[in-house]
Amino acid sequence: MLLKDFYTVLESSQQEDTFITKLSIEKTHPLYAGHFPERPVTPGVILMQLFKEEAERRTGKSLALQHANNVKFMAVVDPNTCDHLILESHITEEDGIIKVRGIARQNEALALKFSAVYKAV
Repeated sequence: MLLKDFYTVLESSQQEDTFITKLSIEKTHPLYAGHFPERPVTPGVILMQLFKEEAERRTGKSLALQHANNVKFMAVVDPNTCDHLILESHITEEDGIIKVRGIARQNEALALKFSAVYKAV
């Protein structure tokens, strides 16, 4: 886990080829003291890191990002509005290359949509 104590996995399931993971975000995490004290916002790079860590959990491998495309931040993830986040991940693996297509939702609002390619390290 990149950020210690930033989130806890509450539920995790699989529906066909999609993994659904419900996370609880720690709204008092020190990250929010700098981003931003009066109105906390979860940085986009942290949202992308959550998908990397989910793919690592699912594959049992350490991963390094090779490239990301179609990265679209659709809404601000504010832990004071809702401290839960839903990740929907489609993960495929071939020859040490892991591809992830994912969306993150908070309160039914689409927060992030992206595709990434990782290499097992």
